[in-house]
Amino acid sequence: MDIASLVGFLLAIGIIFAAILSGGDLMLFVDVPSIMVVFGGTFGASLIRIPISELGRSFSVVGKAFFNKREDPQLLIEDAVRLSGVARKTGLLALDNEVIENPFLKKGISLCVDGHDPELVRKMLTKEIDQMISRNESGQSLWKGVADLAPAMGMIGTLVGLVQMLANMSDPASIGPAMAIALLTTLYGAMIANCFAIPIIDKLATVLQYEQTNMELIVEIINGIQEGMNPKILETLLTSYISNKKRKKESD
Repeated sequence: MDIASLVGFLLAIGIIFAAILSGGDLMLFVDVPSIMVVFGGTFGASLIRIPISELGRSFSVVGKAFFNKREDPQLLIEDAVRLSGVARKTGLLALDNEVIENPFLKKGISLCVDGHDPELVRKMLTKEIDQMISRNESGQSLWKGVADLAPAMGMIGTLVGLVQMLANMSDPASIGPAMAIALLTTLYGAMIANCFAIPIIDKLATVLQYEQTNMELIVEIINGIQEGMNPKILETLLTSYISNKKRKKESD
């Protein structure tokens, strides 16, 4: 689990609710018509942006923001050195007996063992990276729509409330409560966008970048193994995928 995502979400919501409770009754901020306008309107308008077949993927991709296993690239480099050493000593076929946990690396090694041309292997693995990026970006489309539309739906709800309020100006005592209810839709829209949708999109982009970098690292590993590269040279080449700070820490 990504603790930062969970803690950040709970902290943002918690602070808002604490501020509400410190100033009055929580039920003052609950209005069913406003909720229907913002949540229903945002979700409905967001569906226009994506095919219905992508709806399930849009919800499943959110899980990556809270549950993502980031594999340390240093561990992949260690696997590369081990596998490269085995290949140089006993040949590519010997890699078929090696234990490989990363599924993408395992697939690449399997292609090597099958004797495919290095250029074809690189092309196949690169195509899989492109498809992974496309799937994830497609899954984010709904939430990008939510981030854009929730504040707009909040404003629409506020305008609806103001029209209804102005149509009943004959009762001055009702103006204050009516104005408060009208403003709730703006609050709901801002909370959806800024406490959930936008942070989710940013976290998913970070996770996607991390996965992409590791997969590109694996492509280089496979290429180096097929070329029969010296394990030490391969390790030096692959360290470019690790931040300078981490390289320094590993060398200490």
